[in-house]
Amino acid sequence: MTRILILTGDGGESLEVMYPYQRLREEGYEVHIAAPTKKAIQTVVHDFEPGFDTYTEKLGYRVPVDIAFKDVNPSDYQAVVIPGGRAPEWIRNDPDFSRIVRFFFDHSAPIAQICHAPLALAAAGVLQGRTISGYPALAPDISAAGATFVDGAAVVDGNMVSARAWPDHPEWMRAFITLLKEHAPN
Repeated sequence: MTRILILTGDGGESLEVMYPYQRLREEGYEVHIAAPTKKAIQTVVHDFEPGFDTYTEKLGYRVPVDIAFKDVNPSDYQAVVIPGGRAPEWIRNDPDFSRIVRFFFDHSAPIAQICHAPLALAAAGVLQGRTISGYPALAPDISAAGATFVDGAAVVDGNMVSARAWPDHPEWMRAFITLLKEHAPN
């Protein structure tokens, strides 16, 4: 059975963790959630409120983690998903996050990333020359990492599918599942 890894942590956007987890399981994939430590992580909900210039944050679901980053053997997985939220701001500092991510990029394995995930991918040094989407406020960060920003719902660049945020889920996951069926059939 094809195994997919989700890399997140405390502060991961609830919908961006749970939607791919459930959608990929629905397709018959085995999905594991990895974080800096094996525990229940606290996800968050980012939404827009009238009068705010940016998103607000509320507590989301507590989600059990299957495996700590340090224990991940990336060759046990055929694809990876990196959700957004605030988690990328912290997990990018974990050397095992970078080790895992580089494996998938080095092996041209399917990668799905969304929202603030480019912050973590930039720190891992894997965005140079890529064309990606992400949360629009990250366009300068994406450019600084050597990538081209596209304001789109499902931007496909080789083995990677990216999107702006959770409203893009249908297009993002549809494109990722198509990529999975081509490169990592179930």
